[in-house]
Amino acid sequence: MGMLYVVATPIGNLEDITLRALSVLREAALVLAEDTRHTRVLLGRHGIAKIPLSLHAHNESARTQQVLAVLAGGQAVALVSDAGTPLVSDPGERLVARAIADGHRVVPVPGPSAVLAALIASGLSAESFTFVGFLPRRAGERARRLAELAGRPETLVLFESPRRVGGLLAELAEAFGERRACLARELTKLHEEAARGTLAELAAKYAEGARGEVTLVVEGARPGSAEPATADALRERVRALLAAGLSARDLAGQLARETGAPRRAVYTLAVEESGR
Repeated sequence: MGMLYVVATPIGNLEDITLRALSVLREAALVLAEDTRHTRVLLGRHGIAKIPLSLHAHNESARTQQVLAVLAGGQAVALVSDAGTPLVSDPGERLVARAIADGHRVVPVPGPSAVLAALIASGLSAESFTFVGFLPRRAGERARRLAELAGRPETLVLFESPRRVGGLLAELAEAFGERRACLARELTKLHEEAARGTLAELAAKYAEGARGEVTLVVEGARPGSAEPATADALRERVRALLAAGLSARDLAGQLARETGAPRRAVYTLAVEESGR
């Protein structure tokens, strides 16, 4: 039986790595990395003479077979991502699932996480939170996801590219209203920043985008907010009102009042349904 170690690595400062992680990386027969250039820097910084092997979205299927053969020989393999904890919006899920199915041990080596770092620096509640990751890029799917999230009471943590984060903040301000938020960028690096304010204020500040990696933390819906409709229920109401002759604009206003779903999200869904 082999050992697959899932190893968290620094999100910026290369000193943010555990002694256990360094030990695993030194002793593993194979180190897998999403971007081997990043990992070579980390290994070199800590004097580990290993040449990492790439594992990314485009080669994970083929690479998994190769890694399973190493594990079958009873050896240890270490999986890392570019930064932070593997599998969190990073490849590796297929490999972990196959390793478990084949009877190998999967061992987490916890450590840095952009999600948790941003959350604890945000000033927002960390008692209960949901990691959203990246929102869908397609307009209809994105609108439905925003509608689902609008009434969630827990703190939300999202990822977005720095050049698109201004647009995301504007969307969230329209969908969620006057909620507090924090844009954390370049976490643990020289130019680390945690910008706090309302969604609208941050949307204005970062209208042209941001520099460096960003993580966004958003306050949950306040008590007394309207209970959102589920995505399926909302779609059924949209279809019914379209069939009754209402325009997309009119039904968006009506359903926003009825369900608490963002007007823009309902309108996008109605336009999508009317085009089918």
